[in-house]
Amino acid sequence: MVVDRLLTVNRGLCYPTKVGVNLSVIKEKTRRASLSLQTSSLSMQIQTSGLLNCQVRYFWTTSFIIFLNSDLYDIFSCEFGAYLSSPELYSYTEGPEFLLNRKCFEEEFRIHVSDKKWTELDVAQHRAHAMRLLDGLEVITREKRLKVARAILYMAQGTFAECSSEAQVQHWMRYNIFLLLDVGTFTALVELLNMEVDNSAACSSAVRKPAISLADSTDLRVLLNIMYLMVETIQQEDPADSPEWRATRETFKTELGSPLYNNEPISVMLFGMVTKFCSGHAPHFPMKKVLLLLWKSILFTLGGFEQLQTIKVHKREQLRLPPLPEDSIRVIRSMRAASPPASASDLIEQQQKRARREHKSLTKQDNLDAFNEKDPYKSDDPREDEDDNDDNDNSMEVEPFPMERDEVMPPPIPHPPSERVNFPKGLPWAPKVREKDIEHFLESSRSKFIGYTLGNDTDTVVGLPRPIHESIRTLKQHKYISIAEIQIAKEDEFQKTPLSGGEEDVEMCSTELLYQGILPSLPQYMIALLKILLAAAPTSKAKTDSINILADVLPEEMPTTVLQSMKLGVDVNRHKEIIVKAISAILLLLLKHFKLNHIYQFEYMAQHLVFANCIPLILKFFNQNIMSYITAKNSISVLDFPYCVVHELPELTAESLEAGDINQFCWRNLFSCINLLRILNKLTKWKHSRTMMLVVFKSAPILKRALKVKQAMMQLYVLKLLKVQTKYLGRQWRKSNMKTMSAIYQKVRHRLNDDWAYGNADLDARPWDFQAEECALRANIERFNSRRYDNNQSNPDFLPVDNCLQSVLGQRVDLPEDFQMNYDLWLEREVFSKPISWEELLQ
Repeated sequence: MVVDRLLTVNRGLCYPTKVGVNLSVIKEKTRRASLSLQTSSLSMQIQTSGLLNCQVRYFWTTSFIIFLNSDLYDIFSCEFGAYLSSPELYSYTEGPEFLLNRKCFEEEFRIHVSDKKWTELDVAQHRAHAMRLLDGLEVITREKRLKVARAILYMAQGTFAECSSEAQVQHWMRYNIFLLLDVGTFTALVELLNMEVDNSAACSSAVRKPAISLADSTDLRVLLNIMYLMVETIQQEDPADSPEWRATRETFKTELGSPLYNNEPISVMLFGMVTKFCSGHAPHFPMKKVLLLLWKSILFTLGGFEQLQTIKVHKREQLRLPPLPEDSIRVIRSMRAASPPASASDLIEQQQKRARREHKSLTKQDNLDAFNEKDPYKSDDPREDEDDNDDNDNSMEVEPFPMERDEVMPPPIPHPPSERVNFPKGLPWAPKVREKDIEHFLESSRSKFIGYTLGNDTDTVVGLPRPIHESIRTLKQHKYISIAEIQIAKEDEFQKTPLSGGEEDVEMCSTELLYQGILPSLPQYMIALLKILLAAAPTSKAKTDSINILADVLPEEMPTTVLQSMKLGVDVNRHKEIIVKAISAILLLLLKHFKLNHIYQFEYMAQHLVFANCIPLILKFFNQNIMSYITAKNSISVLDFPYCVVHELPELTAESLEAGDINQFCWRNLFSCINLLRILNKLTKWKHSRTMMLVVFKSAPILKRALKVKQAMMQLYVLKLLKVQTKYLGRQWRKSNMKTMSAIYQKVRHRLNDDWAYGNADLDARPWDFQAEECALRANIERFNSRRYDNNQSNPDFLPVDNCLQSVLGQRVDLPEDFQMNYDLWLEREVFSKPISWEELLQ
């Protein structure tokens, strides 16, 4: 009974909350549920069919977040403030540098101000000191320059020594950073970063070193820390900001995306650092900080998911297309995850089922007969294997709404009216139909009933039965024309009529400028990012030829005690998780923005990701115990900034490090997993050759294990990937996974005449056309890039020709000096000595 009530309350509090939710609200919910929970953890042993003798901890502050979905999209919009993201900038081995930064600032500050604190000065004095520090960055001596840079970093960190709370640190961080931007610090930092990147002495020294540590990248780390804090803080919109700060923010956003730094956007320079690191010429680069800054720069200049949705709506209006059938962000926010068993009674029933089966000896055919793959997470006992399959079936049952249960539930936390989505009972997504689908349906109907076809005519229905008329009318009601289809049609028109088509009006937005900047080296950038992702993946094994991504986390002196070793182990794992998070976010943002800007920009990037084996790499990433990865506790909250500089740190012990954080799961890893699934979806959507890669690499059991994570957004993108390959997996697989098939039907958008569930022949899925499909796409991409961006290699057939004899002979031609000196010899050899048929010439 206690277990039942605890699960009820725990599930009852599973409503969307902000990460920084007011604890008094949660306390009120628990009070209404008549269950007294203390702040300390309540542990209990729960015997479940899926997790045997697993110790589940419930915290009334954090235990219910695993089922949340609404506010996860806020995380995906990357609109969580610097308070949540700046701790990831620093590794725990950098902890002693906080005090070093403070010391450098105070030494410089006391030279000019001896009787006041920084927080006690007025604006003019603040500005004067910031200008003095900026002048100090121009000195020749490296040690002096580093000391001044550390003082500026301390300002960007909020002059924490004079603050008594984390909120005060956040306030002074924001004030100081806008002050530093106003005096021109960012431009100076970019110049210094360029100088450090081109420092051949440091690069050659790092290449010769057998082991690289934090000390080899000190200058780079300080500069990147300041730049990251500035970009991350300024991109956050605050209603309390003054009009001057808002204008400064927009100006900085424009400058960051424009080719003002070395005639290229800042993102292109950071991509160059990534490729230089992967080539082995600069192994000391702090790659985690470079990737975090690159991610935030792209996010700030191009925009997050909310901005993407706004741009998409605006573009559809410009192209006079019908409005979107729904707001995908709000739909996903409202979706519910497939839940675990609803109550303790369900657990007891499953245990009784297991007891009844104990006297039977059952064997179960593997889920994927076509490949006969052994699932590494299945039990060797066939009875437990069947139970596990039952668990999977139950896990696909949607959790009922609170009012549909007969349990005492606390009322949900109210949402603002703008965030509520009231759907009719039914499917969450409106169905879509492509023009191509209507054409195929009409072609097959005409061939069947009349015996002839009319090509692309979708209006003539003469001779077809009345039910076919109604079907066509229904299909046309749900016809969806995408922006990509319009862009492809326009590009085909430009290619067909290069002279009469006129000049293309290309909007020079931030996305276009970034694409132009990375276009010459985009394949190398994609390969470099995937190399780092492979090195940071938890399933990767250490190899001698792999790149070293731990240069900015390993200390100079390796740990000598067990506690230090455990702390470093947590730091290294956390470091890899942050790198995976940054790369997945970079790739997803670029794919989404390029697709919206022009479909062939997206296809160019996507094709190079496919050529660089991105699809098997992502599948390899998910071929692990994904629940363990989602619930990993590779963080030490008391060492996170700004907590570690404001509060007195408790003594760390091996037991506290082993226990890990109190959170039930890791936002960071969930974020990375969903990003990678979305990338995989974008690479394979409407590409049958790439869908077959999913089948060939046996992704179905890998993806099905990912459904164990009870989070609606993640389950949605897993189900999408399963849907596109279902028809190729065979009847036995579909028969053995009916719960998964039902979940696909419930959660994934429908195409009205898509027979994904039946495995019928698909006109677009002929295996002999796969190579031709990729080659045709590549040819279209090359023609697009050549027409729009390759101005030096114009087609000579389209150049104007002067046919007037007088104008051609009247042109002045500059002859070389040696020709003028030997002009008589040339006349004799080329003119006088050769017979000329004047009649033919005149004709």
